[in-house]
Amino acid sequence: MTDQTVPLFDTLVIIGPGLIGSSILRRGMDDRRIARRLVACDISPEVRARVAELGIADVVETDPATAARDADCVIICVPVGAIAMVAAQVMPVMKKGAILSEVGSVKVTVMEAMQPLLARYPDIAFVPAHPMAGTEFSGPDAGFATLFEDRWCLLTPPEHTPEPAITRITALWKMMGARVRCMSVDHHDRVCAIVSHLPHLLAFTICGTADDLADETRSEVLDFAASGFRDFTRIAASDPTMWRDIFLNNREALLDMLDRFIADAQEMGNAIRTGNEDVIVSRIQRGRAIRRSLIENRQA
Repeated sequence: MTDQTVPLFDTLVIIGPGLIGSSILRRGMDDRRIARRLVACDISPEVRARVAELGIADVVETDPATAARDADCVIICVPVGAIAMVAAQVMPVMKKGAILSEVGSVKVTVMEAMQPLLARYPDIAFVPAHPMAGTEFSGPDAGFATLFEDRWCLLTPPEHTPEPAITRITALWKMMGARVRCMSVDHHDRVCAIVSHLPHLLAFTICGTADDLADETRSEVLDFAASGFRDFTRIAASDPTMWRDIFLNNREALLDMLDRFIADAQEMGNAIRTGNEDVIVSRIQRGRAIRRSLIENRQA
């Protein structure tokens, strides 16, 4: 939609106003070209009360079906394992031609779980999205309107999704400040396994390793933590429920990347053990090159 005298959506519903959901709401409140009416919905009374206090939605609802009834677009922002369950609540009441989206960081299992619903409600366009942005914080207070600036949002629409629905979700994320790309669910999950899921797995593991050390050494780890370890702890502070669901739902791709990492780590260990300077320097140089590429691509 190019005519911005009319908002992109009349009513946009966010179910689960955590970090991602509340950031969408904040951007929508700042830019009324996105939606005339912003609705937030959550099962938690505390979350609903906080959203109302923050003033980041026009309406706050308890029941997903009530929230979704008049929506032009519903975005489900809950842990991956609960996406299809929430979709089953809202799709029966959504109006013909409305768009359903979600922001989970795993797509294959979500698409598998959604297939029966998509067959049952063919008049609802499903356009999954994954904004590649976030922090270690969660909840409605964690969001901010510029979270998606210059970040990628990956869309994985199923085959035969109406093109106008993809166009509108693309426009939504561009208005959020993101760069948008479409890809298959399988390719998405493999990409995210290496750039997001494996780094989190390593961060959780190395922090656990440090915590398992003898008491005296552990206290020194905490006292003298250098920037490298601090970076791991920032990642490891992420929401446990969300990451449990991600690991279990992207199991195959994640385990494949973990196997590759273990082989590479063993190779680096052998190089250190045998004094193979060429392998050590090569690995370091490749890491530096990747970092430079991220900076040039405005992703660092």
